[in-house]
Amino acid sequence: MSDIVKDSNGTQLVDGDAVTLIKDLKVKGTSVTLKRGTLVKNIRLTGDIELIECNAEKVKGLVLRTEFLKKA
Repeated sequence: MSDIVKDSNGTQLVDGDAVTLIKDLKVKGTSVTLKRGTLVKNIRLTGDIELIECNAEKVKGLVLRTEFLKKA
């Protein structure tokens, strides 16, 4: 993969990193809202430089946009 995935601050992200949410996010299809400051561990990169996969709190297989994350 030649594209570099970056967080909202421009820091490079790699598989297995931990990230923090910088904004409250409502999860579509559930009643869960992920609060600002939530720590998400062990992320997985996708083929898209703007998206990562992770498991957060009660939500498995969640896809988040990198613009709402910062490296922990």
